[in-house]
Amino acid sequence: RDRRLHRISPRRDQTFLSINCAALPESLLESELFGHERGAFTGATRSREGLFRTAHKGTLLLDEIGEMAPALQAKLLRVLQDKEVLAVGGTRPVRVDVRIIAATNKNLKEEVEAGRFREDLYYRINIFAIHVPPLRERTEDVPLLVSHFMRRYNHEFGKNVESVSPELMDFFLNYAWPGNVRELQNYVERAVLMADGAQLELSAVPREALEAAEGRPASEELLPYKEAKERFEREYLTALLRRYRGVVSRAARAARIPRPNLYEKMKKHGIVPRKG
Repeated sequence: RDRRLHRISPRRDQTFLSINCAALPESLLESELFGHERGAFTGATRSREGLFRTAHKGTLLLDEIGEMAPALQAKLLRVLQDKEVLAVGGTRPVRVDVRIIAATNKNLKEEVEAGRFREDLYYRINIFAIHVPPLRERTEDVPLLVSHFMRRYNHEFGKNVESVSPELMDFFLNYAWPGNVRELQNYVERAVLMADGAQLELSAVPREALEAAEGRPASEELLPYKEAKERFEREYLTALLRRYRGVVSRAARAARIPRPNLYEKMKKHGIVPRKG
């Protein structure tokens, strides 16, 4: 949806970038957005332009903008008003021309009234609003989205999944989707990753979601902490290595785990992929 807005705009031949404002801590998000100078903070061994400068003349999607910290909201407002970016540790602002698309699953008007979102920033970004109903209110879109994500992850994981089991599709159509489209995407990715044949199965859905769909509390049977941690680590490593087809070097880089440490964890859980 957001990329389509970019593709039909006069900026379609320019850069499109996006960032999830909820996925990064405040200091890192500030650096990602506005850039930083070398030596601006510990670990800043080289300068970084930041997304605003990289997206100059193009489009920048600020996803989950409602999660942005107040201090960053103030700095973002200055950028939108002055059309200048000052990098962390910088002294000279740089002119930028960036079209902003902001997305959120929160009611920003309510966030403003609660004092969690700046009113001036709200009115600055709320020039043209597009309301997209939550997935639970448009279940007719679910099969199309499932098909889209299935093709995407077939290509990414080198799979050849062709269909969805009736039980899984029934779950998809009747689940409340508190995490909206992202949650559906996550479940399809997980199902494709776990698929052994040409069909996605209900068994790939996390137990918590199945219990929520059945109206049972997900926490009625809790594992001991150590056992739960080991189960998660084993499932995570298995999924990670499936994604990278057993190439340990690529899996280690993706997980940001030193390769010797990854080998040690694999050995502990009896996971033996091919060399890489």
